[in-house]
Amino acid sequence: MPPHSRVRTCLWLEKDGLEAARFYTGLVPGSAVETDAPEGSNPIIVAFSLGGVPYQILNGGPHHRLTPASSIVVSTRDQAETDQLWDALTADGGAPGRCGWLTDRWGVSWQIVPEALPHLLAAPDRQAASRAQAAMMQMDKIDIAALEAAFNAT
Repeated sequence: MPPHSRVRTCLWLEKDGLEAARFYTGLVPGSAVETDAPEGSNPIIVAFSLGGVPYQILNGGPHHRLTPASSIVVSTRDQAETDQLWDALTADGGAPGRCGWLTDRWGVSWQIVPEALPHLLAAPDRQAASRAQAAMMQMDKIDIAALEAAFNAT
């Protein structure tokens, strides 16, 4: 992804956009803060990428709030990666949501989705897929072993 992509998703934060971008890019491999800013500064616009996907943060003040209607979705390889991202994003004022959703301390909504989840939900065995979906609907953070147990139940 070129550093100055013509198309970016913009996240409106009240403040601390550079801190948020540095935090996010430390969590997702292949990410980088693209705005050069000295430590302690708080630029109005912060450009960054997450896993090669371009974003920017606008430090716009308290006029607008983010909602779960838009979220950042991260596909995780396994339970360890799921747990690591979930724990980091819900720490320090973040909040868990249902079915893999959460809100971080800046109010950004995320979906942490293990790669196993869409495979189980789209399986040809529709009864097994329905059991996995019913299990997911009871979860906050996705538990892959519990999904697989529900899927394989007879």
